[in-house]
Amino acid sequence: MTKKNSPNIGHNKKSFLNTPVEHIDITSFDSRKIIEGMSKMSFTSRDTANAAKIYNEMLSDDNCSIFLTIAGSTSAGGCMKLYSDLIKYNMVDAIVATGASIIDMDFFEALGFKHYQGSQFQDDTELRKNYIDRIYDTYIDEEELQACDKAICDVANSLEPKAYTSREFIKELGKYLKKSAKKKGSLIETAFDNDVPIFCPAFTDSSAGFGLVLHQEQNPDNYITIDSIREMRELTEIKIKSKKSGLLMVGGGVPKNFIQDTVVCAELLGKQVDMHKYAIQITVADTRDGACSSSTLKEASSWGKVDITKEQMVFAEATSVLPLIASDAYHRKNWKNRGRRNFQKIFK
Repeated sequence: MTKKNSPNIGHNKKSFLNTPVEHIDITSFDSRKIIEGMSKMSFTSRDTANAAKIYNEMLSDDNCSIFLTIAGSTSAGGCMKLYSDLIKYNMVDAIVATGASIIDMDFFEALGFKHYQGSQFQDDTELRKNYIDRIYDTYIDEEELQACDKAICDVANSLEPKAYTSREFIKELGKYLKKSAKKKGSLIETAFDNDVPIFCPAFTDSSAGFGLVLHQEQNPDNYITIDSIREMRELTEIKIKSKKSGLLMVGGGVPKNFIQDTVVCAELLGKQVDMHKYAIQITVADTRDGACSSSTLKEASSWGKVDITKEQMVFAEATSVLPLIASDAYHRKNWKNRGRRNFQKIFK
């Protein structure tokens, strides 16, 4: 399982990996009074409360399809169950995420592995000696991550050699986890159970990429590939079928731009679609550098992507405000009256 040139693993590994990250349960507490109180404050508190209000409007709008985008490491940081619950309770209809969020974090834990609380001040040379990877103050066992790579390879080896979208491949991972998951209730498995498609437009930038490289190495003449162009068409098809749409965006990056580009893509195909009517972005990115991840939702409106009537930027680290927004929405129960979109079924 260990790479040939891996370092000599020290004797302190277990001392580093002894406090697993516990994922927050938005159903176990009611944040409505906190959100209501924050609405009467200023700064990020009021922005957060307004974001919660917009999210509840999305859930109350019968014609609104809700897209969740995930970038960054919030899944490793304790939001994994939160994301699964958004699917379980019909609060999102499709997901666009980084490969790391879906594979290195969610699929990884579904295999029975864990993320661990650590320290951003730890000597990284010492961590490397023990084959431990660090995400700020969170640790991952690199040996377990390589086992995740190999599980991806095993799934790929079992499939018909052809081009798959990331959505199609992740659906196959859902089938795999139905039989083999060590931890039930993962985002991938919950999405599979509820016909919620997951797209990872930069799929190979993760353990998925390593696993598929290994798969192609083992099958040099007969292997699967990932068709990122067709998945853009698939996601655009979902946007076309949605009378209205709302965005709940955690971080920025490729997922943020990918979902917003569906409006442009639909227009290019000659389809009349509305801009995303509702939009929330939670980010710590600076707005001055001209990068896509830091572009505001108002900027996106100049591209014809997002309507600025119901939009809110929340400049905060997502694990600190997202549980409040999600718990508020869960306890207001607007999701109970929503019909499931079952977008996965349109590609059968």
